[in-house]
Amino acid sequence: MFHKTKGSPEVQPKPERRRFNAAYKRQIVAEAATCQYGELGSLLRREGLTYTQLSNWRTAQAEGTLTDKPRGPKANPDRATVRRLEAENARLLRKLGDAEAIIDAQKKLAALLDRRQEEIKK
Repeated sequence: MFHKTKGSPEVQPKPERRRFNAAYKRQIVAEAATCQYGELGSLLRREGLTYTQLSNWRTAQAEGTLTDKPRGPKANPDRATVRRLEAENARLLRKLGDAEAIIDAQKKLAALLDRRQEEIKK
């Protein structure tokens, strides 16, 4: 019923995703280009890579896009303009709401005055 485990009861740390810089990628692509028949698999096993990674790196190198990429979100150069326009939009929406409230009040006042005029005429 009970299974004995051979492993350590210690909690294993979460594995981190491997990141490869452009120089390493270029080195591996160059090594792969010099591999003889049957050596490519051993190269990939030794480095802990997959054929798909190598293929993607080869394609990127051929296109000239094999460079180190900055991590994180891309900076928006128009951020200040966007913030200013958003603030202006919020201000204009508040003014629009005020104007609509005034128009509603004017309509109600006009209706009330019309009723008063009709009562006076009778």
